[in-house]
Amino acid sequence: MLVEDDINLGNLIFDNLEISDYEVTLYRNGEEAWSNFEKGKFDMLLLDIMMPKRDGLSLAKEIRKVDFSIPIIFLTAKSLKEDKIQGFNVGADDYLTKPFEMEELTARMEAIFRRAQKGINVDGVKDFKLGKFNFNLNNRTLNGGNETHKLTTKESGLLEQLCIQQNGILTREIALKAVWGSDNYFTGRSMDVYITKIRKYLSGDPSIEIQNIHGEGYKLIIN
Repeated sequence: MLVEDDINLGNLIFDNLEISDYEVTLYRNGEEAWSNFEKGKFDMLLLDIMMPKRDGLSLAKEIRKVDFSIPIIFLTAKSLKEDKIQGFNVGADDYLTKPFEMEELTARMEAIFRRAQKGINVDGVKDFKLGKFNFNLNNRTLNGGNETHKLTTKESGLLEQLCIQQNGILTREIALKAVWGSDNYFTGRSMDVYITKIRKYLSGDPSIEIQNIHGEGYKLIIN
């Protein structure tokens, strides 16, 4: 789904994505997009922020109430750090500032699609390979060598988010909303405790590292 009120830019993005073999549905305002969201089967949302009737931020908030997993990329002329943080806070997976090259947009889209598919096998079971460990999301188990850990729901959810964003930054806001449903101070402190627990589980493999990214979040790195 592409939502862009600028007629020329919307048509340009639409045409380029179709040329790149994407199936695209274009809407001109947030209200139109929201009324059609649940009628269609969409794999990704490309949302302008400043739109009539319903802006991209409020649209993303509504969509996140019914679908937390669908990838969202904001396309916007707003480039301040505060604007980007606000975008990530409402559940964006990426944020692209206008003007941009179509090659960059499609590269970011493909990167998100790769992360979303990572760990899903042919039977629909989510299975992540982490160094010597195997993380089975369905069973919430972490197995490696002689070690087996049965994870709690929140430990499993947090590790899943780290795996999806492997080698990229998992922002605190996205992790908290994905696992806890809110990003207030107390849930933030709770997440820090769970990160410590996950580090302990993975400590048997020195090639695995969960880095603290100051002011942003965490990064799972496997050397």
